[in-house]
Amino acid sequence: MIDALPPLRDVIAAHDLKARKSLGQNFLLDLNLTSKIARQAGDLTGCDVLEIGPGPGGLTRGLLASGARHVLAIEKDSRCMPALEQIAAAYPGQLHILQGDALDIDPLDHLTPPIRIIANLPYNVGTELLIRWLTPQDWPPFWQSLTLMFQREVAERIVARPGSKAYGRLALLAQWRCDARIVMSLPPGAFTPPPKVSSAVVHLTALPAPRYPADPDVLSRVVAAAFNQRRKMLRSALKGYGADIEGKLVSAGIKPTDRAEQISLEQFCALARVLKQA
Repeated sequence: MIDALPPLRDVIAAHDLKARKSLGQNFLLDLNLTSKIARQAGDLTGCDVLEIGPGPGGLTRGLLASGARHVLAIEKDSRCMPALEQIAAAYPGQLHILQGDALDIDPLDHLTPPIRIIANLPYNVGTELLIRWLTPQDWPPFWQSLTLMFQREVAERIVARPGSKAYGRLALLAQWRCDARIVMSLPPGAFTPPPKVSSAVVHLTALPAPRYPADPDVLSRVVAAAFNQRRKMLRSALKGYGADIEGKLVSAGIKPTDRAEQISLEQFCALARVLKQA
């Protein structure tokens, strides 16, 4: 055991916590696994941690047992509050629980840098939260790193390379401003109830500045346009950028007959710079 608290199965039984599909819940009950996920984020002793969707608190306990300085746990489901309050009592002053929607709460009101985000994200808001964390007004962001559980397919989209089917907007967005890698894989049986798909933990470390210079809005728009019609050649997919799109592609070092999934992050950034000047 990682702490003196009851096993998670007993906690769930005591508080009648059945995972709700409507909230995208799948609970991790193995505390050895939750501690392993916490360790993927590195040394937490000098960090505050933001956790979204703690549920009955398996990962929360892993974070606190790993020495996190302070944890802010945001949980939408009121049924989980008593279980989380039991953990807070075992770690006085180290766990702050907020009931509410993570999309509506500013974590900086409650946390002190350096901050790491570590979460088994509810499946129904995971990608939306990730995109929000990757696209702040200013960079570097308020967080140092993200250690996040996703469906395996989403995790593969985050770390994908050009030429693969998984490569697209999410890979470019993540890799422009972060180092991203898959650090753990989990089978459906690790969760209660077991989801239909495998899961994976992705660790993203914020770069001090984007990997290549580009205007964020221009880059976002051109990547979206290119991948909205990913089977088309870029000269067709991007024809909304004007008659001379072929010339602009060539000046960015891109063949007009290439398709979006063949284009590297560096090339997309070069194209964004050309379009910005046009």
